[in-house]
Amino acid sequence: MCTGETYTKVVKLTFARGARIPDPSHLFNSSLEGNTRRAIDICEGETVDGRAFKALVKAAVAQNGAPRKSATKSRSSA
Repeated sequence: MCTGETYTKVVKLTFARGARIPDPSHLFNSSLEGNTRRAIDICEGETVDGRAFKALVKAAVAQNGAPRKSATKSRSSA
């Protein structure tokens, strides 16, 4: 669902299927060019909207809990 990495000047939270998650508060600010993942880079002293972040995590859990279409098709045809 989400990985966290610490760097010297930033903490990076990467959402594996972030491109599929709605982000009306525009928390995603990194890895925006790809078709799959999205990330939030949080710099020292920066604050994050707690409600928006909680909603994003809930959406990520729902997205990652949903079965993939290709996996469902391959299982049903077996």
